[in-house]
Amino acid sequence: MFANSSQHKYWLFSGETELAKHRAEANKTYIEHYRQGQTDEEVAKFFLTPAEERILGRQYEVVLRKFCSEFQPPMPKCVIGTSLAFFKRFYVFNSTMDYHPKDIMLTCVYLACKVEEFYVPIGQFVKNLRGDREKFADAILSFELTLMGKLNYQLTVHNPFRAMEGFMIDLKTRHQELHNPEKIRKYVEEFLDRSLLSDACLIFSPSQIALAAIKFGAAKESISLDGYIKTVVLRLASDKEAENTLYQLRRVKAIVKSFEPTTREQAQAVQKKLDRCRNQENNPDSDIYKQKAIDKLNAEDDIPAVKRTKISQDNGS
Repeated sequence: MFANSSQHKYWLFSGETELAKHRAEANKTYIEHYRQGQTDEEVAKFFLTPAEERILGRQYEVVLRKFCSEFQPPMPKCVIGTSLAFFKRFYVFNSTMDYHPKDIMLTCVYLACKVEEFYVPIGQFVKNLRGDREKFADAILSFELTLMGKLNYQLTVHNPFRAMEGFMIDLKTRHQELHNPEKIRKYVEEFLDRSLLSDACLIFSPSQIALAAIKFGAAKESISLDGYIKTVVLRLASDKEAENTLYQLRRVKAIVKSFEPTTREQAQAVQKKLDRCRNQENNPDSDIYKQKAIDKLNAEDDIPAVKRTKISQDNGS
């Protein structure tokens, strides 16, 4: 049940203002850690601002969805929704300067495939990528545990697609004034697809997003569903609860419709800046990262030797 889920308890925020606050804090924390005595003017030129981080995040959300839509074998919508939810959750409390969106994006998709039981082996997964596939596989696998940890291992995502299908069935059985509900499906699905690129999943419940999509789709066909919502969906709600629900539906619509993707030029300018200020310890191409990986492997190799030594000592005593 969504009401008892970790998503409802930990990953729903009051609105865009609260999300902006958390993102700004992540930006500030990173800068304070790495500024090394730079003046405020130098910091402004060298590091990304919260606004620039959002430009980059939105750009990679578009790239993520495009990657999923072209993925082979074809990917279920729930995997796309969960991938984007993981990506958005990660960057509420983490900076793009600390973890590059390119690495986290692919790891989110790979993890979502597992979580939604659409498991694709890593070898087959990276066949969907151009370039050094072995390098991509190593990066994805190395960031997987980091991603899960940053998400507090709260990996269940309730997407709006199932709720939408429930409302479509309900319209057919309990609102027969709408003779052919399927004619609004195209608009409903377009709304849901657009919602995936907004912050809606971090602010509203899946049922609120789905109902807003249904209402939007009907409006595109000049059909009002106010009567259905008030007398069927909200029949047991108090006047105050009904009023709040209708208000939330208007908020969903406003947030989804206000989303505007960033231009390629904007993203490229921020990307160049990011290349200078990103955390090299989390950059798979950096010497620091490669040395850490070697040290980790060496440490793992030493563990069995330590255990064997201890066993020998115990047997000898």
